[in-house]
Amino acid sequence: MTIIRNPKIRFRKFTDYFKGFEKVETVKNIFGNDTTKVLDKLKVEFFSSRFSYMGVSNEDGHLMVSTYYLGHGNEGDIYLDVIHELVHVRQFLEGKELFDDRYAYVDRPTEIEAYSTAVNEAKRIGLTNIEILEYLKTEWMSEKDLSKLSNIFNLA
Repeated sequence: MTIIRNPKIRFRKFTDYFKGFEKVETVKNIFGNDTTKVLDKLKVEFFSSRFSYMGVSNEDGHLMVSTYYLGHGNEGDIYLDVIHELVHVRQFLEGKELFDDRYAYVDRPTEIEAYSTAVNEAKRIGLTNIEILEYLKTEWMSEKDLSKLSNIFNLA
């Protein structure tokens, strides 16, 4: 018996699946003059999981997206998650540690910046504070953590 333990990951182009993001003002603010170049080079790894959403690889900065979430998630949530994760892409490109274990999840500077960008975009597109809090709620975040984010972003 043999198990091949280093399978090739198949990447797709971000712009083949997430169209028009280079025109979104918030995305242009994330990447500045490099927006088109970064998004054209950004790769996406699609994976199958009912229990995950999306994230950024700490190894090479590519976007990882659950096909289940993409197919079944709320479109507004997916949009805001892409905004959030694009902040992490930029942070990775800047050499920042995305998963700094010295901080709790909601205290991590990279998460605060990514959530701040997503919350501001949510407000820009007209979500209410209650809708934004509902968006922020995840199964890995306690009520105390959610309350902390609510206070940070003045959503109470």
